[in-house]
Amino acid sequence: MRALAITERDLRRFSRNPIVLIASILMPLVYLVIMGNSFQGELKHLPIVVVDQDNGPYARRMLELLQAIQDGPHTLDMTRSSDQRAAIEGVKNGFYKGALIIPPRFSEDVVKHVNPQVGLFLDNTDSISAAGVSSVVSRSMSYLKSGYVSVRSTLAQSQFRPVELYKKIDYDASLVPGIIVMAIFMGTTFTGAFSLVMDKFLGIHESYLSTPLTKMDIVAGIIISGVLVTTLLSFIVMMGGMFMTGVKLAGGLVSFALLLLTIVLTALGLLSMVFVVLGRADHPRIVGVTIGFLNVIFFFPSGAVYPIESLPGWLKAFARVNPEAYAVHALKSLILKSTGFVAIQGDILFLLVFTAVMLCIATATFKRTM
Repeated sequence: MRALAITERDLRRFSRNPIVLIASILMPLVYLVIMGNSFQGELKHLPIVVVDQDNGPYARRMLELLQAIQDGPHTLDMTRSSDQRAAIEGVKNGFYKGALIIPPRFSEDVVKHVNPQVGLFLDNTDSISAAGVSSVVSRSMSYLKSGYVSVRSTLAQSQFRPVELYKKIDYDASLVPGIIVMAIFMGTTFTGAFSLVMDKFLGIHESYLSTPLTKMDIVAGIIISGVLVTTLLSFIVMMGGMFMTGVKLAGGLVSFALLLLTIVLTALGLLSMVFVVLGRADHPRIVGVTIGFLNVIFFFPSGAVYPIESLPGWLKAFARVNPEAYAVHALKSLILKSTGFVAIQGDILFLLVFTAVMLCIATATFKRTM
């Protein structure tokens, strides 16, 4: 009977924590929705840029086939350009997954059997998207002469040359930026607001109330210590991941400075966000449930393991306000592509604004009371 008394006490304790009960039901369903839509089998809305230097009948046919793929299965989002250099720079800076270059006299070469070729410049740091774009262009080339009847006997078989803009990047190496962002988020689990919740739970928080510390002092102090610890952990994870996968950071001091800025801003933004969510929590169990939930909904739609462009519309809309998505894009550009500030300026701006907003909310909502 004493065991039943313990059982009753435990059940009463759970009944007094409705957040835990609700989360236990909703979290598996949310995981199903988020993860199920973050790893779809069919790629969609992969952005490419096409430069037509030929303007002949077979170049137009190629564009029609790509347009049909865009309008039908929505695999591509095609943009036209007249500047080959700008198109390739767009791929390097992360605006496109590939650049298709149709060279001059392409249509003439098709008719004259002079080995007609098109060039496809791929961002191979995203191997899934690169393979998808290459496959689509290859299928389009196979249907190129459909609908045209030549006065000559047969048409030459057209070919395309895929050009990978970066050295061969294995799939595990492409995951390094995502692993760094996960390490930053996990750092927020053991620092920042989590430390505050533990202080409340253990009664240490009461000592803050007997001092002249302001809300800003408490919030800033906890977040600064969290940023320092999280940044250190993230750098250790980054170095370990780069060593294990053979990735080397190019670009010198500038790239390293931009990398440090990105990690610090991401850590500061996520710590502030967690502080907003957990600033008034008073039990470690709530922290565990909440952190697990946030980790799933922020990490998987971040582009770390699957291209954001192929997510369903509602999840893609969430990715536009997901700080981890901007952090992953910036880290991929710096680590895997060795690009400069131009490629990540939008990411840095978003992280700055996000951090400022979260810090203001964290300070405003924090209660300097029991």
